[in-house]
Amino acid sequence: MLLKDKVAIITGGAKGMGRGIAHKFAAEGCSVAVCDIDVAGVRAVAEEIKASGGKALSARMDITKSSEIEETVAKVLDEFGTIDILVNNAGGVPGTHATGASGTFGEDEWDRIVSINLKGPWMVTEAVLPVMKEKRTGALLFISSMGAVSPVVSVLHYHSAKAGVIGLSLNLAFELAPFNIRSNTIVPGPIETPFWDSLLPAGPERDAFFSALSKHEVPLERMGSAEDIAGAALFLCSNLSSFVTGQTLCVAGGQPMMSNGAVFNIERYLKERGLL
Repeated sequence: MLLKDKVAIITGGAKGMGRGIAHKFAAEGCSVAVCDIDVAGVRAVAEEIKASGGKALSARMDITKSSEIEETVAKVLDEFGTIDILVNNAGGVPGTHATGASGTFGEDEWDRIVSINLKGPWMVTEAVLPVMKEKRTGALLFISSMGAVSPVVSVLHYHSAKAGVIGLSLNLAFELAPFNIRSNTIVPGPIETPFWDSLLPAGPERDAFFSALSKHEVPLERMGSAEDIAGAALFLCSNLSSFVTGQTLCVAGGQPMMSNGAVFNIERYLKERGLL
């Protein structure tokens, strides 16, 4: 029980990586607050955890709205008494079809995507820090994107925001070290989650795409899973990493070390097949 008696807030917990992290943490003894704008989704995840003998609550939380963040933090404190861990997982590119090259969107769209992926995580972090500072201990985890450090498609607003997340985490690690509050970042590689649903529905086309992507981009030659991310998150949020802060961990099957010069252009692949 690596997280026995700990309490975690997990944003974007209704599905995908957030759901995987919630289940992993609960299995290790953590009381989990599953947060998302998808009310039905977070309720389902919380009920799954409870049915397995874990402790969980669900909360509808839009990370771009300070009032909903404050209400959620108060709810968690009322239910569990403290906050030990924050996983800033919520984000994405809703409504963009994962595209965003220069000249294709305006200022409002930039602000919307940056708000979801950078301002939101900062706001949630600010809301939990008073509790962690008073306890003089805590773990912050941010989920970035491989596109922030090694893009294979142009999604300027999203990738810029996710690069900002790395900078935010690094600065927090420096600032909060005297409080024994650690801050680290995971950079996921290609992970098979519902993120892809807006691009490719499940079926033969998506299977072929995942196979091609894995072959060209991932030395381990497979897509990652939510469980892969959850394992790394457990390490970075437990005492296994008590002397680790300010680190950016690529959980990507070796993707960043590809040295054969091959670049798999996701956008071109989809366009050539009439899928984008």
